[in-house]
This record gives sequence, structure tokens and C-alpha cells, in this order.
Amino acid sequence: MEWQPDEQGLQQVLQLLKDSQSPNTATQRAVQQVSSSYEPTRSLSGLILKNNVKAHYQNFPAAVADFIKQECLNNIGDPSPLIRATIGILITTISSKGELQTWPELLPQLCNLLNSEDYNTCEGSFGALQKICEDSSELLDSDALNRPLNIMIPKFLQFFKHCSPKIRSHAIACVNQFIIGRAQALMDNIDTFIESLFALAADEDSEVRKNVCRALVMLLEVRIDRLIPHMHSIIQYMLQRTQDPDENVSLEACEFWLTLAEQPICKEVLSGHLVQLIPILVNGMKYSEIDIILLKGDVEEDEAVPDSEQDIKPRFHKSRTVTLQHEGGEGEEGEDIDEDDDDDDDTLSDWNLRKCSAAALDVLANVFRDELLPHLLPLLKGLLFHPDWVIKESGILVLGAIAEGCMQGMVPYLPELIPHLIQCLCDKKALVRSIACWTLSRYAHWVVSQPPDSHLKPLMTELLKRILDGNKRVQEAACSAFATLEEEACTELVPYLSFILDTLVFAFGKYQHKNLLILYDAIGTLADSVGHHLNQPEYIQKLMPPLIAKWNELKDEDKDLFPLLECLSSVATALQSGFLPYCEPVYQRCVTLVQKTLAQAMMYNQHPDQYEAPDKDFMIVALDLLSGLAEGLGGSVEQLVARSNIMTLLFQCMQDPMPEVRQSSFALLGDLTKACFPHVKPCIAEFMPILGLNLNPEFISVCNNATWAIGEIAMQMGSDMQPYVGLVLNNLVEIINRPNTPKTLLENTAITIGRLGYVCPQEVAPMLQQFIRPWCTSKIKSHSGCLFCFSSSTPSCSSCPSLSHYVPYSRFNLREGYWETHPSVLLHCPYRGGERRATAIGLAVAPVQSDYKPRNPVCLWVGGRVSGRENWGEKLWISNAKLQSNDTVSTETTGIL
Repeated sequence: MEWQPDEQGLQQVLQLLKDSQSPNTATQRAVQQVSSSYEPTRSLSGLILKNNVKAHYQNFPAAVADFIKQECLNNIGDPSPLIRATIGILITTISSKGELQTWPELLPQLCNLLNSEDYNTCEGSFGALQKICEDSSELLDSDALNRPLNIMIPKFLQFFKHCSPKIRSHAIACVNQFIIGRAQALMDNIDTFIESLFALAADEDSEVRKNVCRALVMLLEVRIDRLIPHMHSIIQYMLQRTQDPDENVSLEACEFWLTLAEQPICKEVLSGHLVQLIPILVNGMKYSEIDIILLKGDVEEDEAVPDSEQDIKPRFHKSRTVTLQHEGGEGEEGEDIDEDDDDDDDTLSDWNLRKCSAAALDVLANVFRDELLPHLLPLLKGLLFHPDWVIKESGILVLGAIAEGCMQGMVPYLPELIPHLIQCLCDKKALVRSIACWTLSRYAHWVVSQPPDSHLKPLMTELLKRILDGNKRVQEAACSAFATLEEEACTELVPYLSFILDTLVFAFGKYQHKNLLILYDAIGTLADSVGHHLNQPEYIQKLMPPLIAKWNELKDEDKDLFPLLECLSSVATALQSGFLPYCEPVYQRCVTLVQKTLAQAMMYNQHPDQYEAPDKDFMIVALDLLSGLAEGLGGSVEQLVARSNIMTLLFQCMQDPMPEVRQSSFALLGDLTKACFPHVKPCIAEFMPILGLNLNPEFISVCNNATWAIGEIAMQMGSDMQPYVGLVLNNLVEIINRPNTPKTLLENTAITIGRLGYVCPQEVAPMLQQFIRPWCTSKIKSHSGCLFCFSSSTPSCSSCPSLSHYVPYSRFNLREGYWETHPSVLLHCPYRGGERRATAIGLAVAPVQSDYKPRNPVCLWVGGRVSGRENWGEKLWISNAKLQSNDTVSTETTGIL
């Protein structure tokens, strides 16, 4: 049946059109009332047009595009604020499609319309200009448009005095877009701008005050020189605005303290104002009524309520970064880990006054240290023991915020405060229990430094109870806090492993989706912290069944695999041979994940219009778990490797365009080299050129792992490494000579150069002068002033395998800049007490001279027999180490190369 319009609706529209032509005022007013109800429809039409412009503007016929542009400008002064805003969005969308250059009349016409006596036209034009300034600030300050800011900035400044607060707010917001970029037109008018801001400081409109605060915060960062003469007045103003009744204003003002804390003048200009500022920040750290509603603060038990998908943040896997093995054989997983120190309310995701106040107090505590405490301690006691839970909770947050900066000054109070905080873990209010978890985690380092029974055991016991709390927010906070405690306590937790595992395993059956992901992290951190102590049949039987059950439950495309794979990687490394009964299915699934992702990537590259790009995080976490298996199982992984095509897949992964894939690939290559080199060796000729190409410090973690893998391969290849030294040595020397090279990369580069020199001295020796000084200094920095003991008779050292098997040479005196022969030195070791005679070890160029009397050199490493026994890799602290006047040269003295 053919479509027919509704007869009644059609007649209403026809009558409305007829009445709109009537000269009668009453009839016109009635028409206006009816038509005003179509305002949302008009706005929606504009937004649909905007989406079409965004997606298909390049396909619009020129006449259509010109018509849209002209209609936008014709209607910019529509009586409806909603329609004016919609037109502004449409104009901005068109200009973002490259049309600022091909719409030359837009900016001049909008600027001219600012002079209109009609408020709607002026406001609509300013609204459009503000959106253009937000989206195209760099382009507006470029020669491509003949620098229109030279006209626009002075024009905007004129409207700072406009009678309409809305126009004043638009004008400030437009100029604010160009502060961080230091637009020249603004810098030329900077004094006028600042004076105009000061004139608006007490404006009655909250939006104007907010934009004034925002401007001053940004100016503090980029033109502090212009603010310094007025700093006292600005601080007084910001103290007032941080207490503004409008939270949007107070939040912008609170940002000022965060930015000021980063400035060198902070301590000087703010010291006299702390007595006013600290109470203001503390007051801002209380939950507002709306916060409590959003956080469901009145809900105490919600563990049975399933999580909604929006409750769960997307997870992104962090690829594995390999460092050298430190004493005890524990590897460090990189040093640039992003510590998640959010104070608490993650689900209240918006940045608010509470979070900003806490962050400001945190950074100021790091600036003023214990000088902050006289202003804070009198407030804290009243807060921490207050009967109102909201105030008590804010006091616990304050205590956590100052933990890092004021730790030394807080130590005398902690024996009393820590038991109180532990008691707060049992508070009847869930939000108090959750913030107590976080604050206690901030003091975990001190807790672990005390006798275990005094604080560690009570804290651990109560945190484990909170892990099983009936409130999901408390579960999350307790799990995160316990992971922090695990990192600090390490093997101190070994006596309690059975109790800990009982709790964590019980949580598997209790947790909803979101907290289950956090539980994986707590288990992985426990494995990292206690290491091989977890490899006991009793513990394995408790831990592995629920993990493997989850592993079997998840599909290959489920992103919950990410945290589970990370967890299993840590567990496999810790369990070592204890993981053998579970290793084959885990290994095979990881290989399958890598293979499937590579296949999907190939199909996408060949037919991007037919296939979606794969999520390569699945491949990255699989590679990292394979690394964990190789590291944990050692030689036992050989049979798994022999029955798979992992070396072929690894060759493809090492050439992937995504840096994170290559990073994890090189980590796996190094671990397989150590665990089952016979399977790696046939591929070395293909792998080494790829490793050489990835010695690019632009991708620090990729470069680091490639460097580490080369060193591991060198130790396995021995003199057979000779054909490949030329592929990598020049790049390694370039890296070690680069200024500001990150510590881990510098350390691995130095060790790999040392290993290459050990196995192929003839190939490395000609480059000696190019790397000797940074090589020496990198080793000193990386070992933080410690001496490592070696001997020429040791096959290797667990800490620095590259520094073994030496030949007699001399060393370089870093302080005075000359080469010396190795003396036998007498060391005073304050760490162990008493004196030790050992042999100084350094790098080589001159022969040993038996009659040489040394000056007082910088000692790089020492080695030999200490107190009649071998001391390989023993760490000696050397604050008092020096050469004695009766030192003689030892003929057993050794050096590298």
C-alpha cells in the first residue's frame, strides 16, 4: 500500500503555514508559540547535517557546500541559544575539514558580526569563534591564513568589558586558547591581557571567574615572569576562588596550586600563605553531597550486584621490558611503570574538587616536606577522630596524600596512627573502609620496616578480611592496597602464604567482573614478590585450579585474557618446575593466539576494506606469557618449543610494525636463548640483522629488549658471534654515548658491549676509545656506588656475567683522567665491618707494572679472595673505601678486554 500522510497532522501544518501569513498580532503570537516547540527538531536537524559534513563533505557539490556556509552565517543570530550553538558546531565542523583556507570570508565576517548591536548576533558569532579557536588554534597562528590572530586577539580583548557576562566569558575563553601555545599576537598584548584579567577578578558571573582562573593557571606555566610582580595578590585571589561557592570555579582555582608547585619559586612565594591554604585544601577534600550520591555512599553491601559494562575500564597491556638480572636472580620489569596512585573513587571518573585538592596537597607536601606539618597536624587530629564519617574520611585521605612528601616528619606519629587506620578498616561506612585501605598502602614501606608482629601482621590480616568485604568498592581498594603491600614486603609474606592464598582463592568465587580483573593483578604481584617460595605442592594445589578454570572459561577473543595472561606469566616464572603440569595447554594456546593474530593482520593488510585490524594486545600478552614460561621452566621448555613453530612466528613478530609487538618479541627471544639455545641458533643469521635494525633509541623499550637479547645470544654463541658484531656494535656505541639515555637501556647497553668484548675481543678492541668513558660511568651509575666482587677464576658472576674471565690490564681513573695499573686495595666495609683485602678490577690498556705506586683512584669494582673464601657477586658498600699507603700491585690483577 502506498504511503499516505496523516490527514489530521497535515491539516495542522497547513493551518500553521496559513496563519503565519496573517497580519493579526495575536495570530502571529500563537504561531510563534506553536513553532517554538520545534526548536529541538531544528537543532537535531543541524546535528544530523553536521554528521554528514563530517563524513561526506568532500563529496558535496560546490553549490550545496556554498549554500550551507551562507545559511550558517545568515542564521548565526537566531533568537534560540540552542540553534545558535548548533550553527556554531556546524561552522566549526566545516572549518575543520580544511575549509578555513577555502572559506576566506568566514573569520572577517564573524569578527565584523561581533560589532552588531543585536545581542543574539554578537553572541552567536562569539560562540562560533570560540569553537574555531578551540579546534584550530595552531592554524590561526600560522602564515597559512596570514596570521588572523593579529586582528582577532586585540578584538577579543575589547570585549572583556562588554556589558553581557556571556560575551565577556566568550572573549576570555577565546584568548585562553592561545596561552599555552604562546601565540605571538597574544605575547605582543600580554600586559593588556593580564590587566584585563585583573579587572575581571571579582566579576559577578561564575563562568567569567572560571575563565579568569583558567587563564591565570596557564599564564603561571608559560609567562610566570609577568605574574611575579603581582604574585602576592594573585595568591590571595586564588585562595578566595578555591573557596568559591561554584565548584566549577573552585576547581579551576585549585589547579593553580598544582601548577605553582612545579615552579622553582613555589617555596619562596607560598611559604607565608600556607597557614591559609592548607585548611582550604583540607576542606576541599571532603565528599560533596553529589559525590556521595554518585558513589552510592549509603550502599554498604553490593557484592551480589553484577557490574555493568561501563563500570569496567578498558585494559591495555604493558609490554615486557627486560633488564639485567640483579642479585638474587630477580629481574626488574622496567623502571617506567606508571604507578596508579589515584586516591580512591575511580568510578567517580570526573576530575573534581576533592581529587584536585588531594593532588595539590600531595605535590605541595613534596615541595615543603616536613615544613607542612605544623599547619596540618593540628587539623589532622580533629579530622581523624571526628564523629561525622564524611569529615573522618577526608582526614584519612589527607593522611594518605602527605605520605610521600612528609614521611620523615610523620614517622614519630605512625606507631599510633597505623593501628588507628587498621581499626578504620572495620568502620561501618564502606567509603571510610576503602580510603583506609588506600592510605595504609601509602605507608606500606614503613610498616614493612617494623617488626612483623607490630604492624605488618595486623595490617595483612585486616586487609585480607577487606578483600572479602561485602562492598565492591572496598574489595577493589583492599586488593590494590594488598598488591602494594606485597611489593614492599616481598619474602616477609612467605610465612603467611597459606592464609593469603586461601583468601585470594576464595575471592574468585565472590567477585564480580571488575574486581576479578584486579584480583588477577594481586595474585601476579604476590608471585613476583615471593618468587620460588610459591613453588610448594600445597600452594600450587590451592592456586592453580581456579586460575586454570578461568583460563579454560575465557574465549580467545575475550579481553579478560589480558590480565589473566599477565597473572599467569608471573605465576609461571615463580613456580618454575611447579608449573610443568599446566604448561603444555597454556603454551599451545599462547602460540595459537600469536598465530591467529598474525593471520588476521595479514588478511587486513591485503584486504583492509574487507577485514578489521586485529587487536594485537592478544599477541603481545601471549608473547609475554611465553617469556614467563621460558624463564620459569628453563630447559624444561625445550620440548614445547621443539613441537611448535614458535621460531617461525617469532621471526614475523620481530618485524611487526607495532613497537610493542617487537618489544615483547625480543624479550621472548632472549628468554628462549637462555632456556633452549639449540632451537634459536639455526635462526641467528636471520635474527641478528633484525636486532641490529631495532637498536634505535627512539623506541626505548624496543631498543632495550633488542640490546638485552643480543647480549644473551653473545654469551651462548661465544666466538661464533664474530660475523655479527659489526651489525650491532656501532649502534650500541652510539647509544651508550647518547646524553640522557634511560638507566635501564644504558645498563643493558654497557653489559652487552662487555659481553661482545668478552666473546670477540679482536672485533671490539678497535672501538675501545669510543665507548670506554661512558661504559665506565654507566656501570658506576647503574650499581649506585656499590662494589661487586669478582675473581679471574670465576666462570661468571650472577650480577654481571660480562665482567668475568679477564686478562691483565690497567684501568682508567675517572676523576683525574689517566690510566692506572690495578693495585691490591684494602677496603673498609661499614656494611659488614672490618677490613677486606681485594683486587681492584677495571678496564684495560696498559700492562701491569710490579713496582707501580698508585695515586688515589676511583675504584670501579673489586674482586679476589676475601677472608680466605670466595666472594662472587657480593655487594660491598664503599662510603669509606680508599687506597692505603702500603698498597702493592697484585700480579693476579685482572681486567676486561
